[in-house]
Amino acid sequence: MQTLALQLTTTLVDDAIALVQGLGRAVLSLAMAPIERIARACDVAGVLEQRRADRRTSRPAAASGGRCKSRNCRWSPFRGLSELT
Repeated sequence: MQTLALQLTTTLVDDAIALVQGLGRAVLSLAMAPIERIARACDVAGVLEQRRADRRTSRPAAASGGRCKSRNCRWSPFRGLSELT
């Protein structure tokens, strides 16, 4: 009986964390949508899409285990803007 209670608690906590993360991503995408739209409109030569494709294929910081820069970090709200510099 004790393991069932522990399993239910763990499942509830995992679901709550997933819900908060999903809501956070939704709010962040809504907040960043106008900036993304402007960035795509200003990207005449397709540089942003090329950089996004390059970034998806290789992740040297993640592979080496090093810390990420503040703008390139996974949780940074400005990670999408790092491609503009």
